[in-house]
Amino acid sequence: QVQLVESGGGLVQAGGSLRLSCAASGRTFNSYVVGWFRQVPGKEREFVASITTDGSRSYYADSVKGRFTISGNNSKNTMYLYMNSLKPEDTAIYYCAADLQESGGRWYSRSGSWGQGTQVTVSS
Repeated sequence: QVQLVESGGGLVQAGGSLRLSCAASGRTFNSYVVGWFRQVPGKEREFVASITTDGSRSYYADSVKGRFTISGNNSKNTMYLYMNSLKPEDTAIYYCAADLQESGGRWYSRSGSWGQGTQVTVSS
């Protein structure tokens, strides 16, 4: 199983940008479909973006499409989420995940591989 550690969260004003990183150990990223989720207290964790192992395809939630970009660097075993034009409603804890699969419109980690999360707060 892969171990995941996120970094890069913080406080930013609306309209600003952040880059989140997710470093993997234990197994290489190119063995998985990987991605990002976010969660607000009291709400379900929601899918944000994912990318295929070869980087050829990426998927985004409608709420972030056109503002967020997911990418991976297999040589560094690291995944990134570039977040632009941030809005207060993007405030959440962001989690990276590996071994993703989509079924019936829902994304989930088949092996339960999750990072510990990083807080992103967007002020208005």
